[in-house]
Amino acid sequence: MESPDDIGHQNLSETTVPDLQEQVLAAIKTVYDPEIPVDIYELGLIYEINIYPINNVYVQMTLTSPSCPSAEVIPGEVEQKIKAIKGVNEVKVEVTFDPPYSQDMMSEAAKLELGFL
Repeated sequence: MESPDDIGHQNLSETTVPDLQEQVLAAIKTVYDPEIPVDIYELGLIYEINIYPINNVYVQMTLTSPSCPSAEVIPGEVEQKIKAIKGVNEVKVEVTFDPPYSQDMMSEAAKLELGFL
């Protein structure tokens, strides 16, 4: 008899995780800026997500400002949430301020939630 962990993973190569891009995105959407009640993806802080062979994940992101009080916390939380995905190998989160963040990068949902629409 199969254990629940085996269901859906029977014929998969050990080097690939199904829907890893979607799992990474879902993990990122659980990270919030402590001062803003919207996840960092909807805020537009995620510039790039790349999945490389053998499940290495690279994320390029920004913060709302270089002096953001959560500058060290948010990238670390992103890395931790992605590393928690079963099968992920290495995770690199790079913070950049080029281009600088602006409210135009927010999704319509974020703008609506924050009262900008």
